[in-house]
Amino acid sequence: MIGKGTSYGAITVINAMPCGIGSTIGVSLRTSAVFTLAGDTKNVGISNDPSEDKEMAKICVSETYKKIGVEEPKGWGLKISSDIPISRGLKSSSSACNAIVSSVLDSERADMDVIERIRLGVNCARMAKVTVTGSFDDACGCGLGGHVITDNRSDTILFHGDIDEYDVVLYVPREKIRKTGLPLDRLKSISSEIEKLIGIAKTDPFKAMTMNGKLIASVSGLDNSISDIAMESGALGAGVSGSGPAVAIVLEKGDTEDFIRRSGLIGLKTTITRRKQI
Repeated sequence: MIGKGTSYGAITVINAMPCGIGSTIGVSLRTSAVFTLAGDTKNVGISNDPSEDKEMAKICVSETYKKIGVEEPKGWGLKISSDIPISRGLKSSSSACNAIVSSVLDSERADMDVIERIRLGVNCARMAKVTVTGSFDDACGCGLGGHVITDNRSDTILFHGDIDEYDVVLYVPREKIRKTGLPLDRLKSISSEIEKLIGIAKTDPFKAMTMNGKLIASVSGLDNSISDIAMESGALGAGVSGSGPAVAIVLEKGDTEDFIRRSGLIGLKTTITRRKQI
């Protein structure tokens, strides 16, 4: 049996690490997973970055089989491909978990509620230690689209709303940031300031993402100048996404090329994804 799964990327509105509540908006960058039963060995291929560790993917496969009560086969193959730059704060791990879980379920022709599927992927990411908070907000943004606010301490959705179509430019530095290198104490120290952004995020998510980005950059030692340039050049919102170093820049639909000329910033082009009905 061959199973296929797809998920998308997301950008940060509120970073969940300081206070446990996070918010994201889905974008159209895509992750695809193809799962095949074959042979006596377990093989994982990541076409966009073959050097990446494969442990998280293996955990996703194993835990999905446990969840549906089917014995994991001795041999299988998993091929993952993604447009999402890895370890830049653009939710690559959450998107991959969603896609892998979905591909195994598809292979076994097993049905699972979308939120349960997302929670399963979140638990796999925790087991693989690729997340600090569990990243339920990231996984929901990737899997549900639209704008979400979640409590990552209980894996509950506090808000899920649709959002108009906007262009997004992602400024993606070459360096990666791993979760093991994050300044958690300093991030926790701004929890009260991050909490104030929750109300703003519901009505003006782009303002919240800009304010969040400044706060996260200030305690993480990241350069926030790209966000400043973007805002001066007419962006609706701009800020460090996740733990960085990528910066997400939101623009009016159709404004990308003019924005690049105005600002001189060149990045990965994408768009916001609309909310999926659940």
